[in-house]
Amino acid sequence: MSALLHHTLFATAATSPERSALVHDRAGTLDFATTATAVEALAARLIDLGIAPNDRVAIYLPKVVTTPVAFYAATLAGGVFVPVNPVLKAPQVAHILADCNVRVLVTSPDRLKLLQEELAPLADLRHVILTDEPAGFTPALPYAVWDPLRDGRMPPAGCRFPRRIDADMAAILYTSGSTGKPKGVILSHRNVVTGAESVAEYLEIGADDRLLAVLPFSFDYGMNQLTTCMLKGATCVLFDYLLPRDVLKAVAKHRITGLAAVPPLWAQVAALEWPAEAKANLRYITNSGGHMPDQVLQRLREELPGTRPFLMYGLTEAFRSTYLPPEKIDERRGSIGKAIPNAEIMVVNAEGQPVGPREHGELVHRGSLVALGYWNDEERTSVRFRPAPHQPAGIPTVELAVWSGDTVWQDEEGYLYFVGRDDGMIKSSGYRISPEEIEEVAYGTGMVAAAAAIGVPHETLGHAIVLVVSPAPEQAPTPEALLEACRRQLPNFMHPAQVVISTDLPLNPNGKINRRQLTEDLQDLYGAAAH
Repeated sequence: MSALLHHTLFATAATSPERSALVHDRAGTLDFATTATAVEALAARLIDLGIAPNDRVAIYLPKVVTTPVAFYAATLAGGVFVPVNPVLKAPQVAHILADCNVRVLVTSPDRLKLLQEELAPLADLRHVILTDEPAGFTPALPYAVWDPLRDGRMPPAGCRFPRRIDADMAAILYTSGSTGKPKGVILSHRNVVTGAESVAEYLEIGADDRLLAVLPFSFDYGMNQLTTCMLKGATCVLFDYLLPRDVLKAVAKHRITGLAAVPPLWAQVAALEWPAEAKANLRYITNSGGHMPDQVLQRLREELPGTRPFLMYGLTEAFRSTYLPPEKIDERRGSIGKAIPNAEIMVVNAEGQPVGPREHGELVHRGSLVALGYWNDEERTSVRFRPAPHQPAGIPTVELAVWSGDTVWQDEEGYLYFVGRDDGMIKSSGYRISPEEIEEVAYGTGMVAAAAAIGVPHETLGHAIVLVVSPAPEQAPTPEALLEACRRQLPNFMHPAQVVISTDLPLNPNGKINRRQLTEDLQDLYGAAAH
């Protein structure tokens, strides 16, 4: 029984040791036996460094072989892996490391050099594992250099790994919070393994599949590309791209059978001419992280007549909630589908009572995919994770469900349709983005008296970020100056698409900026077709 995340890898390595597990353009191919041995070797090294059960191990790397090996090694050592989005800047990385008291950081020398000053106050961080020898600087923390192709070839002798169960923590994924700072979603082994099993079931993933991992592993949707491969004996091709055309070249080169992406990337690749080699083996594509525009979906279906498109909806707090089977796309246009295997999706009113067909309500997700809450944040956990509706009266313990904060409705056959988000988050390019983080940068320039970052409907991004500001006294901010400040301090996906200077921001009765009014005023900024 593969109850733990690393068990899934070892079970596959036992039955299919020579099958390709990981592929990387520079590192080559690692089979499952080699990957499992590397995981054991790194787990033993982590234990040597003092990792104890439930200690956090952060991985701040692009998609290189060390990245997935470190995930599985952390759980084998009894720890909890924390994937850090490689596009985050030093202050954001430091916040994550401090928030969950990371004990060991796995990164590259160039990334560590940029982090040096930010790491100084982190008392819990004891060791760094580097992918190569540092050059031109001396790390302030004790460090070791570890390479899976050099140091991961020999299994550890006599190392005893701690006993764990499926209810234990496996990972913490950070997602932006409505109060401005990213929050850590705690995933158990059961959450991660069940997520892989569920998605593999409806996508019918098997050992002959080859998945191209283009999404960040810090994104639950991206991480699932890896976990389903390790579970089912499929091949995970590790790939970071610069241009959309690079994705099509990789699909062709690696004979990819499954490709997962978010709406902006689908819009970009849909506009390209797909080479025959890219179409030849592509069995399915999936979309999540926002609505795929109808014309993009239609273009992909025309370009890929032999490929099945799956449209999905999910939350980091419960991984994946619904999917729409390809054969239902025309019949249920605009639907996010029905519950995935081993999940129950309910639509309830403010009192937690079920609503009727075509009535708006909140989407509530219950089942084994529901996460353990937000790390060290009881207040926000109590808002999002609440007792599941309609529990049998005789059960004395309380089952928690995820109350999504998303408004949906369902038709008479139970197919769900997304209406909107109830919180202030901006969903752009597949990311949930905190307006406050962008506003803090604007305020930090000293040029603005008030700032509001809002999401405006956009055809390809889902929502474009628009920063609306009023000037500070005796200041004359320009859009260019504010955009430059954002570029310096924020990752690309958080950059505003536009800055609007206004001397009269609308206020609500409490004197706060009326974001709803701003959003309504700018709804058609990118055209009515964006809705």
